[in-house]
Amino acid sequence: MDKISKLAESRTPFLFIISFDNRDIVVEELSNLSGEILFEIEGFKNYSNRDIKKEIFFKKKPIEFIEYKRAFNQIIEEIKRGNTYLLNLSFKSKIETNLTLKEIFHISKAKYKIYLKDKFVCFSPEKFIEIEDNQISTYPMKGTIDASIKGAEEIILNNKKEMAEHIMIVDLMRNDLGKVGRDIRVESFRYIDRIKAGKKELLQVSSKITAKLEPNWQESLGDILKRLLPAGSISGTPKKSTLDIIRRVENYNRGFYTGIFGVFTGTSLYSAVMIRFIEKKGDRLFYKSGGGITLDSDLIDEYQELIDKIYIPI
Repeated sequence: MDKISKLAESRTPFLFIISFDNRDIVVEELSNLSGEILFEIEGFKNYSNRDIKKEIFFKKKPIEFIEYKRAFNQIIEEIKRGNTYLLNLSFKSKIETNLTLKEIFHISKAKYKIYLKDKFVCFSPEKFIEIEDNQISTYPMKGTIDASIKGAEEIILNNKKEMAEHIMIVDLMRNDLGKVGRDIRVESFRYIDRIKAGKKELLQVSSKITAKLEPNWQESLGDILKRLLPAGSISGTPKKSTLDIIRRVENYNRGFYTGIFGVFTGTSLYSAVMIRFIEKKGDRLFYKSGGGITLDSDLIDEYQELIDKIYIPI
């Protein structure tokens, strides 16, 4: 985090990648980036478009339902005990494809993309924070539905479980921004984004929350990020006890999945949450996905959401 603050203070443009637990951090000046890292975020990118001319094979092998059910029930018990109110439960699923990680990066149609050679590729629909003109904004995303369902937008916006989940995340992110800024405002509450999910289209619900930073925020940018991480939308609330439960129940290392990546341009900062994530281990590929669990969550629906989020947006 010190390197982040140092480069920002000197107004040097750079890319950063931070893992879910803050233990692994990659920071590279934009002028020094090689082909080992490719990215695109808010119009900034370091690659040329490349056509992949072959028939695409993609097969997903989700975790067994019984395994998901066991973890889900543990989360419900923790909620009943008052140890968490909302927890983002995730798993890694095996996938098979004839594409390389770099090819997946090039064919993916997503707002935010990043590729780290021989490690992972991510094509995310979710912003984390952006900082422009001393204003910090965050965009928590909670609530997903298949856009092909009749009346999908009305259904997702009127779903009491989804509403409660979203309110909890907005409240958490308001509190998080209060750690680093002042004049906290919810500028947009529960608006709809359309997301390509392979052959499907999904509707996802987001909000926008803002705060004011001190004019010299660049000098403490590393500390600002540290105070805000991990993102509330992919952890839960209350954050500390929920993170303890996640480590115990998920029983796998998220690594860079659900961490963040971003770019500091010299004047502004843009970042995204690393969801929709494929990781390479040896010669095998794993897709990490999940969703938020509350007391009102339905086991079958949550398991299906985990599966629906395993896709390449082409």
